[in-house]
Order: sequence, then C-alpha cells, then structure tokens
Amino acid sequence: MSDNAAPAFDWAQVRADFPLLQREVNGRPLVYLDSANTAQKPRAVIDAVDDFYRRHNANVSRAVHALGSEATEAYEGARRALAGFLGVQAQDLVLCSGTTFALNLVAYSWALPRLRPGDAILLTRMEHHANIVPWQLVAQRTGATIRVAELLPDGSLDLAALYRAMTPEVKLLGLAHVSNVLGTVNPVAEICRHARERGITTVVDGSQAVPHMPVDVAALGCDFYAFTGHKLCGPTGTGGLWARREHWQAMPPFLGGGEMIEEVRFEGSRFAAPPHRFEAGTPNIAGQVGLGAAADYLGRVGMARIAAREHELLAHASEELARIDGLRVFGQAPGKAAIVSFVIDGTHAHDVATLLDLEGVAVRSGQHCAHPLLQSLGVGATCRASFAFYNTHAEIEALVAALRKAKALLA
Repeated sequence: MSDNAAPAFDWAQVRADFPLLQREVNGRPLVYLDSANTAQKPRAVIDAVDDFYRRHNANVSRAVHALGSEATEAYEGARRALAGFLGVQAQDLVLCSGTTFALNLVAYSWALPRLRPGDAILLTRMEHHANIVPWQLVAQRTGATIRVAELLPDGSLDLAALYRAMTPEVKLLGLAHVSNVLGTVNPVAEICRHARERGITTVVDGSQAVPHMPVDVAALGCDFYAFTGHKLCGPTGTGGLWARREHWQAMPPFLGGGEMIEEVRFEGSRFAAPPHRFEAGTPNIAGQVGLGAAADYLGRVGMARIAAREHELLAHASEELARIDGLRVFGQAPGKAAIVSFVIDGTHAHDVATLLDLEGVAVRSGQHCAHPLLQSLGVGATCRASFAFYNTHAEIEALVAALRKAKALLA
C-alpha cells in the first residue's frame, strides 16, 4: 500500500456498537446468523429509545406543552431521516408497524376498491407470505385471480416468462426486492419499467433490501415500496410504506380514529392529508424514533460499504459450505444477497439448527414464511444463515465447525 492509501475500515469497532453480540449462549460466544429474521440493534438505537422515554415521552400532534412538541418533532424527525435514507420525500412516507401492515394497507385501501372479476394479481414464486396472503384475501372479495411467475433453476426470476405474464388482465404486480430464502436480488427498476409500460401497478417488498444495500426508492419506478424497521437495526413494530403521491391522494383511509382526521361530525368526517391520513391512533413513537436513529447510524457506516462487507462474508461462507459433503444450498443467482438457505442430506433442518444452537450459533430453520417457494424446491424446511455487516470471518469458521460436528452427530 502507498503512504496515501486509506486505512482499512474498522469493522471490529462497528461490531462493538452492538451490545447483544457480546453475550454468550450455552457457554459459548454468540454467533448470530439470523439477521434476515431480525437485525441486532446498535447502541445508538437503544439510546434513542431510552432517551425518548426518559426525557420526551408524550403523545404526538395533540398537546401544545413542551413534551408534546418535543415528541412530535422527534417523530417527524424520524420520518425525515427515513425519507432521506430511502431517497424519497417525507410527505410520501407513511410510518407503520412494518411490511405486513404496509402491504395490507395497499391491499385494502388501493386494491380492494379497484379490482374486479376478471382482473389478475401477479406474484412471484419467491414471495414472503406477507406479499401473498393479503392479495388472496382481496382476490376472494373482488373476484380477481392470482397468477404466479416462476423461477429459473439458480433461483433468479424467469424474466422472459414474467414479462409474458404481464397481460392486460394484470392490474397489480407484487414483487420482493430481495428473496428472504434465496437471497436473489431482483432487477426491480427494469421490472417496474416493463410493468409501467403495461399499466400495471407495482408493490415492492423491500424488507430484505434496505438493510443491506443502497436503495433509492424514487429511482426504482415502483408505485409502492414497503419495509420493516426491525430488520433495519431498528425496534420491532416499526417500518414504513412509500407510495407515489397520486396514489396517496386517491386512496381512502385504511383505519379510522384519532390522528388521521381534520374534523369529525356525526354526519361525516374530513380526513387529514397524507401521510397522516393513514396513521390512525397513537403510533409507536419511541420505536419510530429508534428507527430514525437506525437510519442515521447505517448512513454513517455507509450502505455501499455495508453491501461490500456482506458480499465478502457471503463469498467466504459459500466457499466453506461447498466443502461440506451432503450440504445443498438453495439459490445461486448472480449478485445474490448474504443469505444462505441449505439442507444436509439425511437430516432435518430443525435438528441441525438445534445442534448449532448448542454451539452458540444462531440460524433460522423452517419454511421462512415462504411455503410456496419451499414446496417448489421439494423440501419441507431449510436452515438459513443470514449475514450482516457486524458479522466476522471468524464466525463463518465457527458456523462451519458447528455444522461438521452436527453432521457427524446426526449421521
């Protein structure tokens, strides 16, 4: 290296920002490889939530006293922080409990009033249940049908088939930005452009994307983009839904109550402008403040740096796992995210995960809220190791050692 070369980024210092990663499980150092399920929280997020309850706790948009003003500013400040993180306008971002709520909001406020018998909803094989079940419920009530776009053997979308399926009957396309099982990163901007040319409204599940790569939502060309806060190093029960302004203006409220009104009379009510029209009741104020802190924290680390770090960890893990006889990985799409779902021949995923836990290694096992995908893969369950920027290469070695031990015990 030349004298002018930039110093290596200190990932050990970043890891030290996460208190829970310092603990032990079953007498061994914790190796947390379940970030696709929920991410750990940096001290900045924990402190933001603690500070809100200790110093600023009050309801938002209701009181004129100092605490009420502080709480409102903190809540709206979190909205602004998240909007900046996503590259969107704050007025187009509804804060909610997460992706599941967000997708149901679209289903009931946008789709339910618009879909008719003969219309179709197009989904992909890799969708999480949160991007399947709401559309099934809407289809049952409207007479619309659901169509499924299938995958190629490497776990990537069959784009040619997807585009052929975009027929005039299709009114809505539900699409994961990143598969929570396969790690496939879908070319969302390209897909949305094709859909827009055909007059199809697009709903993107960004739960597994925004925590792991730079995402400029406004540049994607989608109509709706949903994300979950607890996967973004924020508190549980947080998240948001971005939509094009024309959709928000045309959509009726999803829930009714306080906060989302301008005036209420028994003869009728006048609703607040978006985004508050869709935020009925007292929100998870402290949680959203914590999520805003998470966005600021990730911004300081740098999303491009985070993506590069996780791809480095994925490459190491993929190389090591390939050396374990009888271990099969599902999802080999080029440029995939740092998610590895696998089985070991002759064993059950739950047994493998239980033995890994005894070694302090936390992985997910089961169907990952993606039953249709696992059915197509021909397996009842998989183990899933999902990596985040706070993981280390030593933890990958620990995973491999624990897998070899589990494999020997289950033989």
